[in-house]
Amino acid sequence: MLTLSPAVRIYVATGATDLRRSIDGLAALVRERFALDPLSGHLFLFRNRRGDRLKILAWDHGGFWVLYKRLERGTFAWPAENEGVAVTMRSGDLGLLLSGIDLAHTRRRCWYERAAYPPVIVCAGKHRTRARRKLQVNGSAARTQ
Repeated sequence: MLTLSPAVRIYVATGATDLRRSIDGLAALVRERFALDPLSGHLFLFRNRRGDRLKILAWDHGGFWVLYKRLERGTFAWPAENEGVAVTMRSGDLGLLLSGIDLAHTRRRCWYERAAYPPVIVCAGKHRTRARRKLQVNGSAARTQ
């Protein structure tokens, strides 16, 4: 299991990628297709056409890491987006993806997340601005989320 800092972002390259590419080829893909810096310390995920192999490119202070996983059976559940688009993912979702869970068929429960101003409430993967409503409690107005 990977332990990641909350500051590390995870980018998923949708579509198929030629996994014969080495570190330099994957770093060039990050620069060209996504206009992102591969030296940023974030993780970049790539999947092959059949869907049974996955590469993760990461920069550490001294150099690149490439993590490679090949499934003996089955395929990785992958976001169905246009090729050439990077999708962001949470570190918890990465753990689920690597363990074989299809994120498209899971539902995130409502909870508070401090992301940016204004604070947001996350429900089923969607962000919405926190709404405050007033309730009458014992003759006085109380604010709730």
